[in-house]
Amino acid sequence: MSGDDRRQLSLLQPREHHARPGQVRVLTLNVQHANLARSRRQADWLAAQDADVVVLTEVTPGAHAITQALGEHGFSVHLGDGGADYLTVVASRIGKQDPAPQIRPGYLPHRCAAIRLHLDDGSSVGVVGLYVPSRGPQERRNVDKRLFQDAVAELLPALADDLAVTGPVVIAGDLNVVERGHQPHHAVFGKWEYTFYDAFAAAGYGDAFRRHHPDLVDHSWYGRRSGEGYRFDHLFCSPVGAVVDCRYVHEPRTSGLSDHAAMIATITLPTGTL
Repeated sequence: MSGDDRRQLSLLQPREHHARPGQVRVLTLNVQHANLARSRRQADWLAAQDADVVVLTEVTPGAHAITQALGEHGFSVHLGDGGADYLTVVASRIGKQDPAPQIRPGYLPHRCAAIRLHLDDGSSVGVVGLYVPSRGPQERRNVDKRLFQDAVAELLPALADDLAVTGPVVIAGDLNVVERGHQPHHAVFGKWEYTFYDAFAAAGYGDAFRRHHPDLVDHSWYGRRSGEGYRFDHLFCSPVGAVVDCRYVHEPRTSGLSDHAAMIATITLPTGTL
């Protein structure tokens, strides 16, 4: 084999990735309906991060570009059932994926993807990816958003029992809502949207970012015209005490990979499962 052949072969080898004992790192990113070329750049960037699981939102219908690119980097990929609009993808490169198709909102189910991740030590964690619709066109203003939020809220109380994992359950993605007291204040959000955000805590899922940064003002998306920031991308966990670190990574947004920042969190497993 020539030197050129060896170099070409090395480009096809998945980046070596090692799990940390007792921890799972989860990253979420809105990929902004990326085309083939940008999907490949996104996959390259994701593979270079120290994440075990990635949750991707606003994935174009079919998801062929990003799923193929992630597969080439050694990820196993699961996506919500096909729909006419954007999909959610959960990809992992540790353990064994076990899709959980019963975790299915009654409206726009393809915007939800759920897995059990069985780890080599015998423990398991649940990962649920969500992409809440934006407000939509004037003739359907907030219709899809509200119906999807209501469908997700109905799932939350029984979610942990339905997944039946030994470790934490993580819910991550672009929820297109902000928390109460968000800075700056955005008058456009209605009470029903804050009620949706509150539904996670009511079901036992804590906001991982707020757990570690009670007062920090940070944003994952900025309005094109106003330049104002919104904390749209979230990660909730039950129990939230399992999260030992959570932060936004702005490189995808500032480099043009997406119009959103990524979020990454480190989740610890109960010592009794190791």
